[in-house]
Amino acid sequence: MSDWPVGLSTGCFYQVSIFDCLEAIRNGGFCMVEICSSPSHLDYHDHSRVKETAQRIQELGMEAYSFHAPFADEIDITALDEHQRQFAARHLFQAAEAAAELGVRYFVIHPGPEHSYRPPAEELLRRMQNAADTLNKVARRCQQLGVGFIVENMLPHLIFGNNKDMLWLMGAVDNVRVGACLDTGHAYLSGDLHNVMYKLSGHLQMIHANDNRGNNDDHLPPGHGNIQWRPLLVELARTGFHGGFVLELAGNREAAAILHDARRARQFLRNLSREIAIAVPPAADAAAAPL
Repeated sequence: MSDWPVGLSTGCFYQVSIFDCLEAIRNGGFCMVEICSSPSHLDYHDHSRVKETAQRIQELGMEAYSFHAPFADEIDITALDEHQRQFAARHLFQAAEAAAELGVRYFVIHPGPEHSYRPPAEELLRRMQNAADTLNKVARRCQQLGVGFIVENMLPHLIFGNNKDMLWLMGAVDNVRVGACLDTGHAYLSGDLHNVMYKLSGHLQMIHANDNRGNNDDHLPPGHGNIQWRPLLVELARTGFHGGFVLELAGNREAAAILHDARRARQFLRNLSREIAIAVPPAADAAAAPL
């Protein structure tokens, strides 16, 4: 049974500069972070600013575990228009280079646009192929940069928001080192959290941990929504997952309140992990694991 590390996304503080929240995050007890790419938070186009951020993280004794690629309607790698796809690809390449400068382990990407749209079957296939083509290029660049390339499951109303399309995309990326990030909130809203987890388990490298009540992507702290975390963690351990959890909690609140919720969420997850480990000794857990 694993005792997974738990970090915090700086996206919880996306409305302020990253330099205005890093020390508070460290003082709040979190040394492992995912870096948010919101331009007002950290402009990934600005090499000197990115370099300063990497230096500040090192000075604080923190680890930049992952970097979340930019996502917006205009960054659409599925677009039918080639110029729009090239525009999106340029942003992703620049962000990947920033991720390398930050020394992160993983570059996490949303594979589709952020607006709700389910095109007809023929158009959907073209869009999926467009996404795969661009992701192949970004994956190769990440490999050159020495950064892990991770694809995140999407909300159910978006392209790649269902298991079938997501698994097709994972198979269509030529780079065998492509990994997956399970966003628990996205998967729960799909109504199929456990199935999504199992389907992605062969690729799973990290978890975006957040909760909701089944209607909206609330980004609540784990344990504050409807997700049943204990059985999820039991099943996750049985898949052999050894990555980290990154808490993605709602912003738009005072930093002290966010950090209070983050600490409670971390303790909640670690307590569950500890209880499960005691209840299922390593030998029994190994015996129960499928051959």
